[in-house]
Amino acid sequence: MPVQIQLEWTPNPSTLKYVVDRRLLPSGAMSFTSPEAAGKSPLAAKLMQIKGVAAVMVGSSFVTVTKGAEGEWDELNEAVMGTLESHLSANEPVVDPSALEARQPSAADSEVEKKIRDILENEIRPAVMMDGGDIELDRFEDGVVYLYMRGSCAGCPSSTMTLKMGIEARLRESVPEVAEVVSI
Repeated sequence: MPVQIQLEWTPNPSTLKYVVDRRLLPSGAMSFTSPEAAGKSPLAAKLMQIKGVAAVMVGSSFVTVTKGAEGEWDELNEAVMGTLESHLSANEPVVDPSALEARQPSAADSEVEKKIRDILENEIRPAVMMDGGDIELDRFEDGVVYLYMRGSCAGCPSSTMTLKMGIEARLRESVPEVAEVVSI
């Protein structure tokens, strides 16, 4: 079955977002920054083989591709579009099912971490994903929320402002225990 792919620019000049007309993940996103990590995703592994691709993030209905220093968008875009179209049209697996199972939140989360995750999942993450990025809680420790910024958010010139003025302000408003938010 042919796949429809729509290209979208992101705030990060090194990242493009490819929106597809089918579900790739049940929810959230998975980020791959090395060929080894991409072993968890047949699609990401193929995309990482394209010269110039530095990172791939697979979302629920999009793929974000980040180019490295040696990549040129004119060449990369054509190869990425072709790879996406052939892989998805053939209904090949996008991610390894075992990798999806490993993404579940820990039952050992504190009440504060549960509140933080809830705000991230329901309010912040959907907005960040609209720009081809993703955000994930690493941990909450001594009033500091440690977040992973992925996809178009990683290395984006405006990510610091988004982190401090948007995410930190929202979390501090709803979770008094939060003093600061930092990217790791």
